Amino acid sequence: MTAVEAGADALGFVFYEKSPRYIGVKEARLITESLPPFVERVGLFVNKTALEADLICAESGMSLAQIHFDVDEEYFAALRTKSLPVVRAASAKDLSKFAPRYRLVDAFCESYGGAGKRLNLEWFEGVDCSSIILAGGLTPENVQEALPYGFYGFDVSSGVEERRGKKDAAKVRAFVEAVKGGRCAR
Repeated sequence: MTAVEAGADALGFVFYEKSPRYIGVKEARLITESLPPFVERVGLFVNKTALEADLICAESGMSLAQIHFDVDEEYFAALRTKSLPVVRAASAKDLSKFAPRYRLVDAFCESYGGAGKRLNLEWFEGVDCSSIILAGGLTPENVQEALPYGFYGFDVSSGVEERRGKKDAAKVRAFVEAVKGGRCAR
């Protein structure tokens, strides 16, 4: 609720059992049932079939499935839940993967998310970023460097944690303020 009260547009729920941020379906449902309207509820999935992701989304109250592993367009066609592909970018040429659809672009790392590795912002020079949600190594202190590129949004996790898997309320509020205070609201 700290993130919602701070003005976050979306909340992420990690359904990847190997993550320190993992949440079960029942626990996620308790949270989603208490959320106000117009807050996107994003379920993050790794190595789940489209059917499994759809079932978890339905049971937990997710409005969007963030697919954080390598899949093809057939996978997205099989999903009934609105989806957001994740591009794990190792180079600038990776930025166009899944374009022009809305997508989350994160820095490539062997593990899935939360490594805090930043992308080279120079890769985005001359790129239409209006359908890209930027992730990877963002903090309340550095997110304003990315604002001029016109990203659709920003995804943060480890950059607002007091320790791995535990969010810091002050950092969450500072991050949302840095983003929302640094640009016009949609």
